[in-house]
Amino acid sequence: MESETPQRRRSSSATGNNAPIGEKRPKRSEVLAKRKTVEELITTARAQKDHLAPFPAFRHFHAKGLSLCLKSGHGSKLSSTVKTYIQNLIKLNMEGPFGSEWPEQEKVKRREMVAHDAHYVFVHEVANSNADEMTTMLTAAETSTSCCLENSGPLVGFVQYRFVSEEEIPVLYVYELQLEPRVQGKGLGKFLMQLLEFMAQKNCMSAVMLTVQKANVLAVDFYISKLRYIISATSPSKVNPMMKKSYEILCKAFNDEAKAILEDREDE
Repeated sequence: MESETPQRRRSSSATGNNAPIGEKRPKRSEVLAKRKTVEELITTARAQKDHLAPFPAFRHFHAKGLSLCLKSGHGSKLSSTVKTYIQNLIKLNMEGPFGSEWPEQEKVKRREMVAHDAHYVFVHEVANSNADEMTTMLTAAETSTSCCLENSGPLVGFVQYRFVSEEEIPVLYVYELQLEPRVQGKGLGKFLMQLLEFMAQKNCMSAVMLTVQKANVLAVDFYISKLRYIISATSPSKVNPMMKKSYEILCKAFNDEAKAILEDREDE
């Protein structure tokens, strides 16, 4: 899966508010003021009803035989049909990479799916397009959950993301980017990640972050080699190399402060 981003509880890094040796420690009032500013940015971003609205060019995707439309959604407003679709697609793509961890992770993902701060971009086939001729690896039962919303065709994938604070840096965190196998490898994953980066910057977030299973080598290559994400300083392998975890935390920072805290530069 080229665009899988399973969500795990992030590791805390050693950065936090600790100032480097020799550098003046910020005053408590400055720390609190900064924290308040970050909280306000996140609250404002979460309150937006349609994060796609500022980007009309991203409402549609036409490439390599695909004719798709994008729509915004929210975790608290998912229909039972869409919930079933999400569960089935995540299982199809992620049961393999998670291996023995999957049963427990499936429960976690079902809870995350409907969280009050979970935002979505849903990807639909355009109604009456030639996409009906395509086949899918989903079973007939799963395919039946690909409902039509308004005038759009069936779902073929989705993104779940949230606005959160990581090491007191406001970030857009990608919880899931799941596409049906038949629409992978056609530029859609890159298109969606570009959209998320634009959304992050539009909402004054300082970085985009995500979690990826090490076993999903195609996803790791997609993010690091093609999109130039790097392993974050908050990832377990950077915090403590002896910590044997099955995932890495990746990031792309947009300003110097975020780069200094979230990115790992020791190899440069």
